[in-house]
Amino acid sequence: MRPIRLPEPPSPTLGVPEIFENGGYSVIRRAVVIGNGIPGSENQSLGLIHALGLADNHVLYRVTRPSGGINEWLRWLPVSLHKILYHIIMRIYSYSRFIVSRGKKLAPLPSENGGSVGLSSILEADSKQIVNMARESYEKDGPLLVVASGRDTISIASSIKRLASEKVFLVQIQHPRSDLSRFDLVVTPRHDYYALTPQAQEQIPRIIRKWITPHETPDQHVVLTVGALHQIDFAALHSAASTWHDEFAPLPKPLLVVNIGGPTCRCRYGTELAQQLSAFLTNVLVSCGSVRISFSNRTPKKVSNIIIKELANNPKVYIWDGEEPNPYMGHLAWADAFVVTADSVSMISEACSTGKPVYVMGSERCTWKLADFHKSLRERGVVRPFTGSEDISESWSYPPLNDTAEVARRVHDVLAERGLRVRP
Repeated sequence: MRPIRLPEPPSPTLGVPEIFENGGYSVIRRAVVIGNGIPGSENQSLGLIHALGLADNHVLYRVTRPSGGINEWLRWLPVSLHKILYHIIMRIYSYSRFIVSRGKKLAPLPSENGGSVGLSSILEADSKQIVNMARESYEKDGPLLVVASGRDTISIASSIKRLASEKVFLVQIQHPRSDLSRFDLVVTPRHDYYALTPQAQEQIPRIIRKWITPHETPDQHVVLTVGALHQIDFAALHSAASTWHDEFAPLPKPLLVVNIGGPTCRCRYGTELAQQLSAFLTNVLVSCGSVRISFSNRTPKKVSNIIIKELANNPKVYIWDGEEPNPYMGHLAWADAFVVTADSVSMISEACSTGKPVYVMGSERCTWKLADFHKSLRERGVVRPFTGSEDISESWSYPPLNDTAEVARRVHDVLAERGLRVRP
């Protein structure tokens, strides 16, 4: 039997029993995040959970792949097939070693980064386990909110929804490529639909067009964003400003923060961009009080070495050495302006959430949908290209990007249509 849902009173007041206040089993009190181990991807899910008020009541699971060696060539496969092939390859490899050795003891298989090659056993996502949790706690805690992000999470997340459809509300972040009806909501940036534009269609050979996704315009399942979701909001910036006050408050102003990522398949660059960036930064130093430079874990050594060689000895410049604590949040809170390399949608989205000037380096090197992302930001007046001729002391502003809060509102609206609500 389905649980009885009592109607909500027209104007809840203090002292009303919880069953009337919340409408029986209509309250979502907890969440599951399904990640893929990629910080930028998982940060989107965690940002949405935070905006919904469930930051203190969620569990993080991960879908993991075998790593190292031949696995880097198999990452384009679905996770399940990748794991099967990896298992077969390892069995064949182990058997061949046994035959060759003819009973002689061989050295153990090589390891990656000091650990065993293959799967991590930590927080492995299991659809049946999550479904059982949703079913067993439904009567006490109501439906389970599941938020997943990235291609590797699609199969697990959709299986959970299929097996416990009435007890789970599923939000999939990043376009799942097909069959959007498997999800309650899909959150994806507008530039994911670049493939449907006339200019994109001209770039795609007709023979492979059916393999380019998405195939259709967004339907009622889709919530479009400008950039990436994240955990940066006013409260987070206020907290970071307080935490980093003693280090950043004394710095001469204006403070220019430079965030450097790394090349991707849609934004290729190398030492030539590093040399150009160094020259541009040298040109604008006269209008800066201080410059703080950070590299990401994707920054090639050949890029960071050039930046360090050209700028590290300048008294206005400080280059973070990668040691904890990470000043990233302090940079967002205290910066007067940003320069960000064009490869990272996440870093640019976070900088643009501050409303402060954001200059992008290298967007002319971006292709396909990433180029469309930069075009949309420029048209909104949110970013400007970094040319080395800027006066950093001259400030400009724009309505900050607020994708995470807007998506959270949309989730609340859809839940309300189904008689559900989130109760932190």
